[in-house]
Amino acid sequence: MLNRRTLIWLGGGAAGSVALALLLGPTSPESSGPPGGAGTLAFPDVAAKLGIIAKLELRKNDATLVVVRDGDRWLLPEKGNYPVRSERVRETLVGLTELRLVEPRTSDRTQLAVLGLDDPTNAGSTAVLLRALDAAGAVVVELIVGRRRVRTQGNLPESVYVRRPGEAQAWLAEGRLALDTDPQLWVDRDIGNISAERLRRVVVNRVTEGVLVLERGGEADAKLRIAEPPNPPSQDEVALDEVGRAFEFLTFLDVKPAAEIPGEALGEATFAFTNGLAVTVWPNKAGDTLWIRLKATGDEAASFNARWDGWAYQVGVWKEKAFAPKLEDLMERERPPAPPPTPPQ
Repeated sequence: MLNRRTLIWLGGGAAGSVALALLLGPTSPESSGPPGGAGTLAFPDVAAKLGIIAKLELRKNDATLVVVRDGDRWLLPEKGNYPVRSERVRETLVGLTELRLVEPRTSDRTQLAVLGLDDPTNAGSTAVLLRALDAAGAVVVELIVGRRRVRTQGNLPESVYVRRPGEAQAWLAEGRLALDTDPQLWVDRDIGNISAERLRRVVVNRVTEGVLVLERGGEADAKLRIAEPPNPPSQDEVALDEVGRAFEFLTFLDVKPAAEIPGEALGEATFAFTNGLAVTVWPNKAGDTLWIRLKATGDEAASFNARWDGWAYQVGVWKEKAFAPKLEDLMERERPPAPPPTPPQ
């Protein structure tokens, strides 16, 4: 039998569940839904205004992302106007045209935080203010976006809680919006992908070091070897393989205009590939970070330089031994002798 304390506890829990259900559900049984009926477009005229949208802003309490239009391109001002992935902008704009208000939720400002719809400038708020502006800075669309609603059944549209700035009324809306404020998620972080099998020769001119030349023989399975200085006492095949794979699936961690590359120049290295392609790398070391500038020559150069010209990329610091190796980095290291076996007890 349940005692009195347990019944009170269960009753309180049930009351809390009912209150939350009322908050997340329609505001009242008599509610007629959004103006114009259920499924009304949140911004019915925005599709006709997409051409005048010149800026997107995403603002949270701890982050802001701004994307601006430049002709047919979209750029990130905080990254020196590095190009944004067009499909990411398209997803956001199309999402605005297709967003539908399904049901009204709470209009109690004290409860908006439960839906992630409190003031986005509040400390700890998870709300996102999405604004689309024209070239003169006038607002075309603005919306506060809150928590996504979890769907437990398949084949159902995504839904999210939203409200208009200046209004207390919250809505459940159906649609998908790209609302990440991390700029890394808006850019294509691929630098290039050139197979190691195509690499034939590497010439490294590192500051304070002698010239280092690596070559691959003519055989199909030939490995990259140290050609200069001649007759090295040993060669580390694993380290040489890392040089050979320097351009395979190469991505960046951060990007800056080339004129703003930080750190100290380490020298340069030229990688010669099959079909006449050559890539020169200028690495800079800044503390525990590595930055590179790149330039290609040869028949394939145009497509690479279209991406690389004018930019400096931060790559993993471990790439220093691939882009600017010292001779000692490529020498086989003497391994310490194995400890003697422990005698049986």
